[in-house]
Amino acid sequence: MTARRRLDPAERRSQLLETGARLFAAKPYDEVFMEDVAQRAGVSRALLYRYFPGKRDLFAAIYQQAADRLLAITQLDQAGPLLDQVAAGLDAHFDYFVANRNTVLAANRVLAGDPMIQAIITDELAELRRRVLDATGLEGRPRELASVALMGWLVFVRVVCVDWLTNEGFSRDELRELCVGALRGALGAVVDADRLLDPGRRNR
Repeated sequence: MTARRRLDPAERRSQLLETGARLFAAKPYDEVFMEDVAQRAGVSRALLYRYFPGKRDLFAAIYQQAADRLLAITQLDQAGPLLDQVAAGLDAHFDYFVANRNTVLAANRVLAGDPMIQAIITDELAELRRRVLDATGLEGRPRELASVALMGWLVFVRVVCVDWLTNEGFSRDELRELCVGALRGALGAVVDADRLLDPGRRNR
């Protein structure tokens, strides 16, 4: 029998996060227990609690990791049309939401009032807003107004995505069109949204 390799703290934490992420994705938050995570990871409950004092702490770490990964794969390239990049970023988020429906619903419904979870969401939205703002090239007063509009849009996207996951009342394509249309509307009160989002549109 091959001896089990001893993991260093960073490797063990990563293993626990991945194990927990799979369980939270597969089950509603209230049906995931720390004992299950420990058993799946092949560790004692005492060891799991040394890394994460409670289920909320474990979930917050998992959600933070997911937010970091999503931000890493949705970088904007100012060389391309902003609308195409926003649409690609939306698709990346939709992919995660579909694959981790229970996790997303837990963060936005079950733990909606939890300060740790809300801090992660707030930081993610702030970073997404900054990226889009930088990609617009706006300065001064137009940038300030667009910043407010974009934060409202990002909150709107999160709300309609949660509704989509909960009720499945419309298709993914309709969800994307709804989000893109809302972006045009939000920015349209501040700038020429069509020219800003898709500069080549008027030449087609």
